[in-house]
Amino acid sequence: MEAKLYRKMPVTIEAVKHDGTDIYGIIDWIDQAAERNDAVHDPYDGAIVIKTLEGNITASPGDYIIKGVQGEFYPCKAAIFEATYEAVS
Repeated sequence: MEAKLYRKMPVTIEAVKHDGTDIYGIIDWIDQAAERNDAVHDPYDGAIVIKTLEGNITASPGDYIIKGVQGEFYPCKAAIFEATYEAVS
């Protein structure tokens, strides 16, 4: 077996940082893009639960929520997001 090196192709994505203040705006953004109810708010801790093909994934305040290249949504911890992406607009 020989491991090969790969580089991530440059991809532009949409994302929003969940700072805990505009929870319903984020949920509306996800639901409108997904054309179904794919996100719900957990009022106890300010989290947003996103329904994915892999199951429910929780975005906590401070996480970024990413819209992927196939229209899917998923959370990403801020440190990972900020090390991986740069703003283009």
